Amino acid sequence: MAGEFTAGLSGGQRKILLFELIRQRIRHQSELLLCLDEPFAGVTDDFVPYIVEVLEEMRAKHNVLLVTNDHVSTLTGMADNTITVSALDRTKVKINGQEGVGRDLSLHAVATGKEYVHETSKDDLWFFFDVEVASNPALAGVAGFTTFVMILFIISYWNSAGSSTALVLVALQILCFFCINPYLIALSDWRNFMTEEAEALMHSSVGMNKALKSVLTLIVLLTISIFAFLMLKSVLPDRSIQDMGDWELWVAMLFDSASLTLPFICFGLYTSLPLQVVQILASFPFLFMIFFSTTFSPGAGLEGVKGLRFLFARFYLWCVIPGVMEGMEDCPKDNLTLYTVLSGCLGLFLFLGLQGVLYVVEMNKANAAAADFKALQGSDEFKQLQVEMKYVHTDGTPRGFGQTGVDYKDGYEATATEDSTITVSGGAEPPANEL
Repeated sequence: MAGEFTAGLSGGQRKILLFELIRQRIRHQSELLLCLDEPFAGVTDDFVPYIVEVLEEMRAKHNVLLVTNDHVSTLTGMADNTITVSALDRTKVKINGQEGVGRDLSLHAVATGKEYVHETSKDDLWFFFDVEVASNPALAGVAGFTTFVMILFIISYWNSAGSSTALVLVALQILCFFCINPYLIALSDWRNFMTEEAEALMHSSVGMNKALKSVLTLIVLLTISIFAFLMLKSVLPDRSIQDMGDWELWVAMLFDSASLTLPFICFGLYTSLPLQVVQILASFPFLFMIFFSTTFSPGAGLEGVKGLRFLFARFYLWCVIPGVMEGMEDCPKDNLTLYTVLSGCLGLFLFLGLQGVLYVVEMNKANAAAADFKALQGSDEFKQLQVEMKYVHTDGTPRGFGQTGVDYKDGYEATATEDSTITVSGGAEPPANEL
């Protein structure tokens, strides 16, 4: 459902909705750093007073940075500071008429404020449930398609012989993959839309939404696996199922499917890769399973390559099927279920390891940036600029956010205030882009 919340609304209507949602979300927090890009873009003049009113309300408690090319005079009248960026030389900016200020220095100087803290509540969870479960057509589509496929499976494989167990099981596992595959493919688009809209529309953090979506996808996988196991029991003789072990067989089926599903969740939700790349990378476990699990041709392959079979859950699934296990090389006699679970999660383990390495790299970059910023804060130029922009007093103590709003019943009158709580672009010197 991500991406469908604002369907049918114009750009201006979405902007008004966005302002109202931001206003509601930050009302219980203070001294935040709020960055808004083109607040008047796509909005008719009738809504300008409303947006100005919301901005005045925000500036009373927060540091608001605006990027704008529209209604510059209106915002300049409200603003405590204006920064103009030239299109010819972006390394220098003009602040309140002062020319030649370093761009990076000015950005660090105005970036004063706290980071928004997400406070997930039961209402947020119910909202996710309502949007992604109760009223999600994608889940209904998966349920309908799975039911249709399983009915065809029952009709086609009814009263199968015990000697056909392996073939029936292969067919069923392929069908399970096709049942959940449309939902998996949609994860990349969901991630893109959700990342753009979650901050304003879902009232929860991006990370929380991804975690909830991951759990939901795993529940879908678990449900399909249980349904498939019941269908398998209905078409095969009871003796065949008992020989393979009831719950051991189901666990093997589940983690065989998980080995092909988890990569779609990892790459689809937790990377920024496009859909085509996600499909290619997430399909490698399926491709490698065909080549290296030796389940399609037991005993075949070069000696070094055959050793890779122990990395695939499909190999251990085959080791529980009578009449097939005898042809598989070196099936473990003990801890078969444990090996199945571990191999089924191998893709997840590798992905987490990669993410851990990337996290360490990003942390090193962040620490280096923090050290540079700390050195910048100690410079006289930085301190003087913050005093000039009234972010701090002359003795270095920070100023508060305590302006009063504007009475719109009598009309708007732009007046400058002492504290620096709104920083907008100003100046009308073409060619210039406003910061």
